[in-house]
Amino acid sequence: MKRWIGPVLATPVTAWLLLAFAAPLAVVVLLSLHEYPSPFGPVLVHPSLIQFRTILSDGFYMSIIAETVALGLAVTVVSAILGYPLAHWLARMPGRWRALAFAVILIPLLTNVVVRSLGIMLLLSPKGLLNSAAGLIGLGPFEGMLFTHGAVIVALAQVFMPFMVLALYDNLQNTSPRIHEAAESLGASPAVRFLTVDFPLSLPGLRSGIIVVFLMTVTSYVSATLLGGKKVWTIGMLVMQEAIQNLNATMASALSLVMTVVGLGFIALVTLALGRFMTWRKGVPARPMDVPMPLARIVDLAGPLLSRIALACAIGLLLLPLGLVVVQSFNDVPLATAAGFKGFTLEWYRRVLVAGDYTANFLISVKLAFASVVTGLILALPAGFALARHPFRGRGTLLAFWMLPLSLPGIAIAVGMLKLLQIYLAVPPFIGLMAVHVVVILPFMITLLTTSVMALDPALEEASASLGANAVRTFVHVTLPSLAPGLFAAGLVGFLMSFGEVTVTAFLTTARLTTLPVRIYSEATFALEPTAHAISALLIGVTIIALGVLGRFVRLDRLYSR
Repeated sequence: MKRWIGPVLATPVTAWLLLAFAAPLAVVVLLSLHEYPSPFGPVLVHPSLIQFRTILSDGFYMSIIAETVALGLAVTVVSAILGYPLAHWLARMPGRWRALAFAVILIPLLTNVVVRSLGIMLLLSPKGLLNSAAGLIGLGPFEGMLFTHGAVIVALAQVFMPFMVLALYDNLQNTSPRIHEAAESLGASPAVRFLTVDFPLSLPGLRSGIIVVFLMTVTSYVSATLLGGKKVWTIGMLVMQEAIQNLNATMASALSLVMTVVGLGFIALVTLALGRFMTWRKGVPARPMDVPMPLARIVDLAGPLLSRIALACAIGLLLLPLGLVVVQSFNDVPLATAAGFKGFTLEWYRRVLVAGDYTANFLISVKLAFASVVTGLILALPAGFALARHPFRGRGTLLAFWMLPLSLPGIAIAVGMLKLLQIYLAVPPFIGLMAVHVVVILPFMITLLTTSVMALDPALEEASASLGANAVRTFVHVTLPSLAPGLFAAGLVGFLMSFGEVTVTAFLTTARLTTLPVRIYSEATFALEPTAHAISALLIGVTIIALGVLGRFVRLDRLYSR
């Protein structure tokens, strides 16, 4: 076997990430060491730690850091509590229905965060669905649910819970049925079996889910801005304000690095804490979990009911906000945030489809997503072959680097790229924005394509070679057609993710390069017309149709399998 093939195939994606990911992060580090902000000054100056001393000695900054960490922990706990029953339900779903049930996760996951936050606003508003339902049974209405920490927690849990579910699902679906049969033969009820078998075996997935949800939460700002009403502040909001409004990239960079260190510390703590309960992964026999009889009875009695309630809450939290957005798109009200159905109208769709209020922004989003997907496929396909077929020394380290964008703050990449684009004026903003979008979607595309390459049948390629076809013809006429479903799946997922990206994009857009989700987010922070709901409803419809088409090529429950 030619050992050089793997490193050569891995070179393009590595080079891209070095330029569009590592370089912006290096710029952030250098900017954080500036003594004074200088929007148009050089990157390399005499280093100073004054920005970090200011952050660590200022009660305002420390309080926001503490508030952000508390929100991250709360969202992580809520996501785990609601995500476990949903992941267990998906894993135990009969095979013929599992792909359809998986749409409950994928439709919200691939719908952009602004649309989902608008749905939460309609859910929690004074005249929203929850208050209306509470009034019907004589328990409401409840005042002050919006613009609170609770509203932000609900919104962020709705946004990030799918990642927890996917992480848990990966482990729960791989649990051997024989283990369950052994537990049943020993007299364990379904509830006790989950507590003593499924839960311990799912700890690796729980660890991954906790880390991903926490890291994404502490660096988010879109939902906190929309649902917090300036009463709730996060580090992401502060970084956005310092970088864009105050033109203080120095402080924004320092804040980004502080949260990066907090995130890495959290990863270490979670890995250490849960690692003590996963000794069986290191070859050390696990201590059997003994459930006292009184506790077993309580679990048997309360467990099924509580799990069904949590499952209903999880599905409702994921789907209800999207349904409310669709309903609101036909509502004859002056503002998008005005809940309560007043009358049916198609005016908002007329403005979108006929008057073309959002056409220019829509076309920018499509062009950006298409360019990002094409570039991502060109980079991710060789990487998939390198991982699946051509092992080489250092492959694990390189894979960790490729997946690093998932665990480091996207806002840090955005701040660094913003400075780089100021330095290299010859680089068009579209190219810089596309480069960052490729970084965001690459980890998912590499995962999907690696799985597709591993599923290829080598016998077909061997038969082609035996008939005289060279490597290029074999790849074009045999390998590539076999990879078509995987390429389509990776391309579609990447397109939807790029099209709906807001967190990083909001830093890099210009007046002539504003994407559709960023425009909706910008307008939502002021006075937003229901045209936003109309375009959002159309986007939800496109996502559902896209998943329906994708389901004809790839089973949806295998889309994120690793």
